[in-house]
Amino acid sequence: MHELGIMQGAMDVILAEARKQGASRVLRVTMRVGDLTGLVPDSLQFAFEALRDGTAASEAALEVETVPAICYCEVCRRRFPAPELGRECPDCGSSPCAAVGGREVEVVSIEVE
Repeated sequence: MHELGIMQGAMDVILAEARKQGASRVLRVTMRVGDLTGLVPDSLQFAFEALRDGTAASEAALEVETVPAICYCEVCRRRFPAPELGRECPDCGSSPCAAVGGREVEVVSIEVE
């Protein structure tokens, strides 16, 4: 489960930002996770809940927004949703097309008090 390692890195960022803002508690965290990362939102939630204990985020809520996979065709310059890499362009049939979205793993917002 690499979600634990990913969430540990995210938690380091979250807690550092809370300290930087002089906050006593983290209330809510929003993350964006791309479909192509292979990360499972429920596993991220589980890891978050395990790692938040004993920290300023001990009662924080986690919201995970999923980002769909988007491919780009260099031939006709079209972007299109694609559930997997290597998909051919629905307009011109060119293949493979490059992934330009869906690989994100980022902390988008942190609500503190």
